[in-house]
Amino acid sequence: MTSPSLFSPLKVGPYQLSHRVVMAPLTRMRAAHEDNAPHSLNLEYYAQRATKGGLIIAEASPVTQTGRGNPRTPGIYSREQIAGWREITHAVHAKGGIIFLQLWHVGRVSHSSFQPGGALPVAPSAVPISGNFSAMTADGKQVPYETPRALETSEIAGIVDAFRDGARNAREAGFDGVEIHGANGYLLEQFLQSRINQRTDAYGGSIENRARLLLEVTDAVVGVWGADRVAVRLSPYGVANDTGEADPMPLYSHVVRMLSQRGLAYLHFIEPRSSGAGRADVNHQNVPSAMELFRPLWPGVLITAGGFTGEAAEDAVASGKADAIAFGRHFISNPDLPLRLQRKSPLTPYNRATFYGGAEVGYTDYPFEQSA
Repeated sequence: MTSPSLFSPLKVGPYQLSHRVVMAPLTRMRAAHEDNAPHSLNLEYYAQRATKGGLIIAEASPVTQTGRGNPRTPGIYSREQIAGWREITHAVHAKGGIIFLQLWHVGRVSHSSFQPGGALPVAPSAVPISGNFSAMTADGKQVPYETPRALETSEIAGIVDAFRDGARNAREAGFDGVEIHGANGYLLEQFLQSRINQRTDAYGGSIENRARLLLEVTDAVVGVWGADRVAVRLSPYGVANDTGEADPMPLYSHVVRMLSQRGLAYLHFIEPRSSGAGRADVNHQNVPSAMELFRPLWPGVLITAGGFTGEAAEDAVASGKADAIAFGRHFISNPDLPLRLQRKSPLTPYNRATFYGGAEVGYTDYPFEQSA
């Protein structure tokens, strides 16, 4: 039997991919100023990167106003946002592409300037982000993180409802599925990790309790979409936003086993070597591989991301350690990345200074390779 390659077909849920080069969800902070809705510039960016049978995971989009933590990130909680995303999904579908939306709540990685009435951001516990991290205000200033407010037990059902509503809105906007953001130190991962989650109710303490919110959100979203159009992203060895579990294996083994029972479209890992959530180029040496550690626990489609070259991606797919590879930074600077990888063409370098905010520069002005 021939080993799969980066350019062999792959079935993901009900969809048939023609290749395994996935566009990772990438925060770019270029939504419309007035309502955080996607607009024509975002449409051009996604349409440039759509390919026939290719999977795009659209950037993380807050499911509620209180889940925001950066200016000009597109949401999925208003009529204007749904309408803006609908234009983008139509454009991707017109090129034969498949597009999922990543559902997001940042939790303590927010600031009171984003919150209605200037309230404190919410978190599992009143544990602030510490270390060499700074919050971003609604007007783009860098400031120290505030101590968040611990969610009351009675409020947690509202978090689940917000993800459910976001999933419904994503359906209305024409997406093909959704990915739940359970990585990079945002709210769902905050509940998972013992250093941040110091609760004593049904959502804290044991691994089973700390995993409860992620699983409840997953089940709520599955109730909207069906399991085969829902995915989850995890970063078991991540350090983004002052996160990190001392011993990730027991926690994430439980989470992966529980998710594996649900028949999801795919599971998406961020590899430990690239766990800085875009704030810096992170390349941890001598760290374990998430795909190698958790592949035996996951019978379904496994996507992994994190600093892959074309050659490393081919090796991961051929060996069966992963079924597809998500590319982030190189997809920013190479709108035709799948073609370039297939041709083994040189890649255009990315410019980190233009990752967040701005307009066309560093967003829609990267060149396509000339046709052979």
